[in-house]
Amino acid sequence: MKKTIKLAVVAALALGATSAFATNGDTMIGLGAKARGMAGVGIGMSHGAESALTNPALITTIKKDHEISFGGTVFMPDVKATMGAAPEKSSAADMNVIPEVSLANKVNDNFYWGIGMWGTAGMGTDYRDASTSARDSGNMKMVTNLQLMQFGVPLAYTTNGFSVAVTPILQYGALDINYNDFSGSTVGSGVAQDLAFGYNLGLAYTMSGITIGAVYKSSIEMDYKYQLSTATSPFVTMGIFPAAMGDKLEQPAEIGVGASYAMGEHTIAIDYKQIQWSDAKGYKDFNWDDQNVVAIGYEYATKGWAVRLGYNYASQPIKEMQSGPAVIPAGSYAQAGGNAINTFNLLGFPATVESHYAIGGTYELSDAMSIDGAFTYAPETTTTMKGLVGFNSGTGDLYTGDITVKHSQTGVSVQLNYDF
Repeated sequence: MKKTIKLAVVAALALGATSAFATNGDTMIGLGAKARGMAGVGIGMSHGAESALTNPALITTIKKDHEISFGGTVFMPDVKATMGAAPEKSSAADMNVIPEVSLANKVNDNFYWGIGMWGTAGMGTDYRDASTSARDSGNMKMVTNLQLMQFGVPLAYTTNGFSVAVTPILQYGALDINYNDFSGSTVGSGVAQDLAFGYNLGLAYTMSGITIGAVYKSSIEMDYKYQLSTATSPFVTMGIFPAAMGDKLEQPAEIGVGASYAMGEHTIAIDYKQIQWSDAKGYKDFNWDDQNVVAIGYEYATKGWAVRLGYNYASQPIKEMQSGPAVIPAGSYAQAGGNAINTFNLLGFPATVESHYAIGGTYELSDAMSIDGAFTYAPETTTTMKGLVGFNSGTGDLYTGDITVKHSQTGVSVQLNYDF
C-alpha cells in the first residue's frame, strides 16, 4: 500500500504539468478507462475502485479486499477558428496527458473507504504562433489554459444491497489567460492557482441484477487572482464592459441518476446528469447554460476479458449573446458587450463538441491484475457567432463579424488494475 500511495503522489505531481481538455463543457465525460469505454457511464454501474468519484457508493462492489487502478488518458483536441475574413488558424494545444489513481479498501462487510487523485476538468487553446497581417490579428494570439485536479477520500457504508457514500474533495486549479488587445499589446498576468474544498454524495441500490444510483457533486468556488479581471480590463477601458469581471471561476454543481441491468454476460446502462453552469460564478458571466447529459453504455464481460461501447450527448453550454452592428463607432462601444463575450468563448473556451462515441475493453493478465483500454471520439462541430473581428485605429471604428470554430476530440485511455 505504501508503494501505491507513492505512485498516487507522483501522478498528482505529473498532472500539475499537464493541461486537461474536456468534453461536457470543461468536464471529462468519464474518469478512468472503464467509464470512458462506455462514454462516461458509471452512476448506476460499478467500475470498482474507479467509481470513487463517479459514484462513491459503488466502491462497495470491489471483488476483493483491496483494489487499485492506475492509468491515464492521452487527450487530443483539434480546434480551428476563423475571425471574419482572416484565414483559419489551428490551436497548438492539441495533446494533453491526464493521469488518474483510484484505491478502494474493504474494512468489513459494511464499511469501505478509498483514496484517489484525478484530472477532472480543464480547457485550453493556443494561438500564440498564428500568423498575422495588417487585417489579421492571428486570432488575437489567444492562449488559455485551465487545469483542474481533485483529491478525494470516499467513505461508503453498505447493507442489504443499499449503499451510501460521501467523498470530501480537495480541488487544485490553475488558470492562465493571455492575448493581444486591439493595440497589439499583450494582456495577461501569468498563471494563477487556487485550492478549495467540496464534496460528492452517492447512493446505490442493487437487486436481482438491477443497480440504481444517484449522485450530487457540490460546486467548488475557485479564485484565480488577476485572471478574468486582467483579461477583461481592456474592454472596460474602451467602454465595452461597464466593469472588469471578478476572478472567481466556480466549478458547477452536478446532480445525476443512473441505472444498469445485468443479464448474464451482458450489461446495459444509462446515466443522466445536469451540469449547472448557469449558476456557477464566472461561467454565468460568459453566458454558459446548464447541460443535460445523457450517456448510454453496453458491456459484454466474460472470464478473462470484456468489451464496452458507449454514446454520450450534451448540447454545448455556450450560447450566443446579442451582437452589435457590423461597424460600431467610438462612443458606442457598449453595444459590443455581447460580441466580446462571444469572442472569449469561441477563441479561449470553445466548449462546442456535443456527441461522443466510445469503445473499450478489459483483459485479465492474471487472477489479480487486469488492464483496461478505451478510445473516445467526438465528431467535429462547427459553431459560428458574431464576435469582435477588427479595429480601425485611425477612425476608432470597431468591427464585428462572424467567428467560426471547428472542434473535434480524440482520446486514448489505458489503466492497470490490481486487486488483492
